[in-house]
Amino acid sequence: MLGKDNGLLDPFLKHLSLERGLSSNTLKSYRYDLLGFFEFLRLHQIHPKQVTSDLLSDYFWKIKSQKDLKPTTLFRKMESLRTFYRYAVTEYGWMEDPTLHLKTPHLPDRVPSVLGIAEVERLLEAVGDDGSFGCLRARAILELLYATGMRISELLNLRPESVNLEQGWVRVFGKGAKERLIPIHPRARLILRRYMAVRQEVFGKRKKSPESELFLSRLGKRLSRVQFWRDLKEIARQAGLDQNVFPHLLRHTFASHLLERGADLRAIQEMLGHSSLTTTQIYTHVKPTALKNSHQKFHPRG
Repeated sequence: MLGKDNGLLDPFLKHLSLERGLSSNTLKSYRYDLLGFFEFLRLHQIHPKQVTSDLLSDYFWKIKSQKDLKPTTLFRKMESLRTFYRYAVTEYGWMEDPTLHLKTPHLPDRVPSVLGIAEVERLLEAVGDDGSFGCLRARAILELLYATGMRISELLNLRPESVNLEQGWVRVFGKGAKERLIPIHPRARLILRRYMAVRQEVFGKRKKSPESELFLSRLGKRLSRVQFWRDLKEIARQAGLDQNVFPHLLRHTFASHLLERGADLRAIQEMLGHSSLTTTQIYTHVKPTALKNSHQKFHPRG
């Protein structure tokens, strides 16, 4: 046998980091899952190249019974091994991929919570429109989240040059640093234009330049996720919404409303930045009508 990780783990993780751009948290999960698997192989004096589908079945049965793993955790560990063996087949020319016939555990259906169109309107109206920096910032963020379905982390990383108000799209860098363009409807463009004007008015005259992100605190620092979460909670309270309102809820709402009004599932997948259509299919609890492609035509505020 080779070392504890068989000399394979670090090159694999480097591949995931440099070529696929995965986050540090994702890399930690891969490392944890594979170290456990390699330790199992070391105890049985087996090289990863010699692993069979039967041995994998035994391994997963053992860890499931010993650790009482949830189906989601077991699924993640299986996906870690699938990714590793696909890499090994491609990079090292291994002839066999023992994960090909792994039986995936049944995952419980998770139907995301969404807001109704009327509830979205109440949320936006609760912000008000007094023309102040704080008011326009909150309204612009909510409009943009609902208009694009982007993640809050993606939105807070935006810069002014990420938004093309003339052509009506925003450039987003998602998981794995993957770039995508998402169209934005006229209402969102209007409020963004107003926010960007007051942003320039507030920070343009200061001696110290603000940070480069689009959405800033009053001190000119990048707006934090925690601060926006607090703002959103207060806005939802003022809107009289009973359910728990959080940034990702607007992402779910965006996707569900588009699908409900007839947008194509693959178009929604592209806008959300999902690498797999399976992930997007959680929204199919909404009854689709005829499939079409235009974001402006189907978005409730378009």
